[in-house]
Amino acid sequence: MRKLVILGGGYGGLAIANDLLEKQLPYDVSIVLVDRQPFQGLKTEYYALAAGTASDLEIRVKFPSDPRLQLAFGNITDIDMEQQLIMVEGHDPIAYDWLVLGLGCTDKYHGIEGAEQYSTSIQSFSATRKTYALLNDIKPYGQVSIVGGGLSGVEVASELRESRPDLNIRLLDRGPKVLSAFPGKLQDFVADWFMEHHVEMRGNVSLTRLEQGVLYDSNSCEEIRTDVTVWTAGIQPVELIQRIALPKDSQGRLIINDYHQLLDYNNVFVVGDCASLPYSPSAQAAGGQGKQIAEVLYAIWHDKTPRLGKIKLKGVLGSLGKKSGFGIMGGTPILGRVPRLVKSGVLWKSKRHLG
Repeated sequence: MRKLVILGGGYGGLAIANDLLEKQLPYDVSIVLVDRQPFQGLKTEYYALAAGTASDLEIRVKFPSDPRLQLAFGNITDIDMEQQLIMVEGHDPIAYDWLVLGLGCTDKYHGIEGAEQYSTSIQSFSATRKTYALLNDIKPYGQVSIVGGGLSGVEVASELRESRPDLNIRLLDRGPKVLSAFPGKLQDFVADWFMEHHVEMRGNVSLTRLEQGVLYDSNSCEEIRTDVTVWTAGIQPVELIQRIALPKDSQGRLIINDYHQLLDYNNVFVVGDCASLPYSPSAQAAGGQGKQIAEVLYAIWHDKTPRLGKIKLKGVLGSLGKKSGFGIMGGTPILGRVPRLVKSGVLWKSKRHLG
């Protein structure tokens, strides 16, 4: 029996598994999905779990139940591409004929002293649970500092404001404004929402060190006091991918060919945040890439040449609490209630493996 092993049950890995299970697999091919937890965590909604406006049950998705799919749970400790073996903590090595690397990302701390030790994360399900406990244990009128004014930081800040109106919330960023990668009209809309809801925004902050309860800004030479610090200031591939000595881009992501395969190992595919792609990491990009990898595998198994087009991204959506949001669709900013409703619809589809 030939074996496809998918490492990581996130948006990309599940897109591959679901797409292949919808097709007629060759009789001699089986699929193994390996993940740390027995369900998919909808990572785009971790900000709500951290803020306490969604329970973990609401953002779990069951893995497919199919006799052609075997599930294995545990921490992946190493990959031997020469012997074609996966090392999983608590398991015998798992052999593969084809492999998909979809292990996602972790926080990037930019070499800032104490950042990892004295901040909390929303990059994994377990880390987000810990962040929820820290945030919701803060006494009334305590101070939360969110480092990073991108999409994740904005969503954490706005959702926490809805959950804990008693807290003091500040959003720190290296740039002059939040959402610096977005159009000015959208930046202004979000900034107005934060001012209306009493969320402090600080731009041009250059952190040099974190200690317990204190952030040090070199630009202002100020000690910024805080009770809890949430880190949303950048991502990088997980540590296991960092250890793989193969060609990578400037972001540490593995370089792949037009069929999403490693340059030196054509039986190994890379999906999602670990793959060097011409656009920013996102659930949408991972899902689109996953569908293409499924097409390539299906073509290989049936001795055909895959024909892949460009992955089409529909846009970006973000929330400002439960009643407002923002986004870019077709290059046009959309603001207010409509993008929030669209985002809720996308979540509904994600829970049901649709779209």
